[in-house]
Amino acid sequence: MNAPAPYEPRVPSDSMPPGRAALSVTWAALPFLTLGYATPFTFAAAALWRRSAHLLVSTAVYVGVFALMMVLVPDMGKEDGAERYVGMLMFVLAVVGCAHAFIIRRRVFDPHGLSAVDNEAVVERVKRRRLLRDKARALAESDPGLARELRIGRPDLPRQYNDGGLVDVNHAPPEALTLLPGVTPELAARIDRVRAETGGFMSAEELSAVAGLPPSLTGDLADYAVFIR
Repeated sequence: MNAPAPYEPRVPSDSMPPGRAALSVTWAALPFLTLGYATPFTFAAAALWRRSAHLLVSTAVYVGVFALMMVLVPDMGKEDGAERYVGMLMFVLAVVGCAHAFIIRRRVFDPHGLSAVDNEAVVERVKRRRLLRDKARALAESDPGLARELRIGRPDLPRQYNDGGLVDVNHAPPEALTLLPGVTPELAARIDRVRAETGGFMSAEELSAVAGLPPSLTGDLADYAVFIR
């Protein structure tokens, strides 16, 4: 039995959306793909974007290594050791820079850990369930017999029709009534007792008044309750 409330808490995830993940990998791989020549610019762009002290210091270090390498490049083949030093500096820029970028890429592209939270999808899911409830409620009003056959508002029974989380207050058992927002087992038992005495209800307002429910529940009950006669 599933609760009608459409909200589904999201569990924090370490994964990024495919597009952002691909962009972060490309950014992190640039130092290696360019043999270190793009490393200072890669970190500088990230530092300008995120305004991070770590990235600013990293940029300064890689700029210094790059500048030293450029100074030594003209001496390659002229002075002993120049090639070795240039190779070491290029290794730092290309390999160390690439490894460094991969380590921090998530902090650069998802600093708050929110990339996996797709609120837009949650909003669309809530809107869809609301539309399903409206359609199911309209069907129940126009053809109660069909609604009963489709088991609209009966989460306690096996069914195929998706009613968006409605609960039929006039027919659902007390345990199903507790799926309504704010309805405790005690209130569900009261609703069950009162409907047995009155024969059922016509609206959330009547339910609240006759069964003596807290007025604050009326709005939520109107959203999730259906009253099939």
